[in-house]
Amino acid sequence: MSMDLPPRDCHEVTMQAGNLALGAFLGVPDDAQGIVIFAHGSGSGRMSPRNNYVAGRLRKAGLATLLLDLLTPDEEQDRRNVFDIDLLASRLRLAVDWATANSETAHLRPAYFGASTGGGAAIRAAVGDPRIFAIVSRGGRSDLAGVQALASITAPTLLLVGGLDGPVIELNRAAAEAMTCPHDLTIIPGAGHLFEEAGTLDQVVQLAASWFLQHLQDAVQ
Repeated sequence: MSMDLPPRDCHEVTMQAGNLALGAFLGVPDDAQGIVIFAHGSGSGRMSPRNNYVAGRLRKAGLATLLLDLLTPDEEQDRRNVFDIDLLASRLRLAVDWATANSETAHLRPAYFGASTGGGAAIRAAVGDPRIFAIVSRGGRSDLAGVQALASITAPTLLLVGGLDGPVIELNRAAAEAMTCPHDLTIIPGAGHLFEEAGTLDQVVQLAASWFLQHLQDAVQ
């Protein structure tokens, strides 16, 4: 899967927080009411072709998107940072703070879309943050959020797992059992961990867009 980056309906921004600067792609459709902030998996970032594909489809559904690098290039050199859920979650919280302070996005309700380790980071980041109206996890390691975080989040959470992704299915089933927020675990038949199989990523898009739009409507009422 290849594409020109940044997409034509996005522009590059820099998320600045003190001495920290993270690159990002921001796309805001007309009349958007919500913004989906992407939490990428290990070794990935704003250039992720799969997440950019999902984001592009979400923008067509009327949702703004923010795809950012959660780590600086120097931080990426240390593989421990890629699996540091607390660090990744702190960057997602900074992204929400940035979006709520940025004139272009301040009016938008924030949500998270996490993939792989980003799924756990998104759940951890949402704990205690009433601004987050929904979470979607694609092939996510939601278990990495920890039992306390899973039991504490209040944002409606959709866990999407490929039917061929056996170990991750079981990890997400255990995570779902620990959740007390509105949640759903959906297994997509014939899909592997990366959802590379024909049509499987489109199913992710359809389910994610429906989940986000449903719970955004509930949040803005």
